[in-house]
Amino acid sequence: MLWSLVKIIFFIALIAVLTLAAGALMEASGGLQVTFSGFEFTLAPLQAAILTMILLVLVWLTLKILSFMMAVLRFLNGDDTAVSRYFNRNRERKGFQALSEGLMALASGEGRLALAKASKAERYLGRPELTNLLTAQAAEMVGDKRKAEAVYKQLVQNTTTRFIGVRGIMKQKLADGDTQTAMKLAEHAFDLKPSHEDTQDVLLKLQASSEDWAGARKTLSAKLKHGTLPRDIHKRRDAVLALSEAYEAIDDDQQGAHTAAVEANRLSPDLVPAAVLTAQGYIAQAKPRYAVRVLKTAWQAQPHPDLAAAFAQIVPDETPMQRIKRFQALVKLHPDHRETRLLLAELYITAEDFPAARRALGTLAEDAPDVRSLTIMAAIERGEGSSDTVIKGWLARAITASRGPQWVCDTCNSLQTEWSAVCPNCDSFDSQSWKIPPVSCEPIAPGSEMLPLIIGVLEDQSEEQVHTAEAKPLKTSSKAEETDLQEAAEISRSKTNKDI
Repeated sequence: MLWSLVKIIFFIALIAVLTLAAGALMEASGGLQVTFSGFEFTLAPLQAAILTMILLVLVWLTLKILSFMMAVLRFLNGDDTAVSRYFNRNRERKGFQALSEGLMALASGEGRLALAKASKAERYLGRPELTNLLTAQAAEMVGDKRKAEAVYKQLVQNTTTRFIGVRGIMKQKLADGDTQTAMKLAEHAFDLKPSHEDTQDVLLKLQASSEDWAGARKTLSAKLKHGTLPRDIHKRRDAVLALSEAYEAIDDDQQGAHTAAVEANRLSPDLVPAAVLTAQGYIAQAKPRYAVRVLKTAWQAQPHPDLAAAFAQIVPDETPMQRIKRFQALVKLHPDHRETRLLLAELYITAEDFPAARRALGTLAEDAPDVRSLTIMAAIERGEGSSDTVIKGWLARAITASRGPQWVCDTCNSLQTEWSAVCPNCDSFDSQSWKIPPVSCEPIAPGSEMLPLIIGVLEDQSEEQVHTAEAKPLKTSSKAEETDLQEAAEISRSKTNKDI
């Protein structure tokens, strides 16, 4: 520190002397006269400039000698590397300059320049822990994956850079589509640095995609522990993973599946599939009161046709009027909700109370028409004895109508007939919501191809079938109505007693 201060003061003094000398030289008309020990020298301006340059070189050499002498003095005082550092200082300066230029080239997208600078920095510095990462990333930028992988493997050999090397190879395997190897590398990287958020996310996504639900729950707990995931989001995603465990075990271990479903429902009571599976488990165990409580809680959060279907399974052999009375426990929670009105209309159609069904449906078929509401309206018209022309009109409108709420991925907007923890289209985790999909994403059946089918189905019916057929609403299910409208017409006659 003291030596640096001395050099700074000397440099400032030298600049001042040179400035004064230059000013004096400019003012001297006959040149520069120097008197030394009784001798007088007269120098022309050019000679004075040359002498000044010589003096500067001598000063530079003097400083170098003094710096070397200081290094020797430190060596004699016990610093074994003082002399070697003196000779390597210039190489280090050049090496760090090359490293800095390489980083800037990498940031600006100049991969080949970054690769050259990394090679130069390694030649001067001889410190691969500093230059290998730059080399690997520059090699990836220019498309030399083999060189990048070789450098990452070198990083793995060093304990201080092992995590960087493992993570680099993991990313390469992901880019190549080798998810099995990538997951093993992600697990290794997670063991090396469990608090690294990006590694946690990659490992969780890979575990969910490979249906390693137990491992995914451990990774999710680590995210909560290290503060990279809010507690409410952790509970929701843990519920999704527990539900996935329940689905996986449902064929081999029904008790274990029920336990996992109950855990999922406890963590997220508004998760519809968890509530349905939990209620079905209680129904199988002859515990209808528990099933009712679970379904009512979920319906309070979000009315859903799957919840109504599960509620119907609690007492499968009741009469239509008994079912209407029992369903009031759900109806009164959200009496004006769209799903409640559709449910009531279906129940009244089953009981053959078509005016009540029309009142329950209200103006949904006009204000928010979809396949389900329009088909229910067709069933009501048939039950009230309307002409085939009227019924055909409602069914014809259903051809191009919206299919209503469906399971839609919030990431890619793909439609799924059933809920799943991982979107099969984009592999997003916990991204499916029950909602009306964007118009551009919803498949619409061509009306010109479907209308003859509808008309043909209606004309083939005998008068006896028309007057005695029992009207039936659309199936209360979360599955998108992927059938043609021939099935929609049959739905309006016969399937109510089987579902609700």
